[in-house]
Amino acid sequence: MRYDVAIVGGGASGLSCALTLVSARGRGWQWAEGRRYIVFDIDGSDLRKAFLRNVPGLDTMLGTELLQKIREQIDQWGGVDFLQEEVKSIQKKEEGFELRTTSGKSFTADYVVLAGGFHSFNIEGLQVEVVENPKSPKPGRVMIKHKDFEVDKNLFVTGTLAGLSSHFTSCAGSGVEVAIEILSRFAGKRIVIHDVPEKD
Repeated sequence: MRYDVAIVGGGASGLSCALTLVSARGRGWQWAEGRRYIVFDIDGSDLRKAFLRNVPGLDTMLGTELLQKIREQIDQWGGVDFLQEEVKSIQKKEEGFELRTTSGKSFTADYVVLAGGFHSFNIEGLQVEVVENPKSPKPGRVMIKHKDFEVDKNLFVTGTLAGLSSHFTSCAGSGVEVAIEILSRFAGKRIVIHDVPEKD
């Protein structure tokens, strides 16, 4: 099955990226309609262990609650498939990427966002440089080298795997930044997703 964007990882940065991408729909932008997105998630996000008390504007809640809340926001827009499978390999093709899961399923996408966290990076097939994450308080955490979150043409990295600190807002913000870059490429011009209250 073919998708416009495949996001590998369903934590803070991956879900924020998906939410921003899909929220471009319904705004009268023809280039945004009919886009298909997929998130591969094996419930490995460190946010599942978090108790959040210092996220601006957010009431105290468990990380699992926040992940569920973001999933519900995404579902309101539609257009995002979730697959609870691990991506084993990603191959760059002439047009886009081919992703294979450990169960043998195959998917293609025009863009790939790597959002799988900083514990390890074991996906085969990509020519990426994996180094130690300098912002991790624990040793042995990794990041993928990039420039402005882009590792290769149409291949992006977000969150702690991009070398950011593991705070929710840092990771979520990187997912939004990557989504805005992809949407701008879809549009052929710089865009930002903003909402304003409807007037009576």
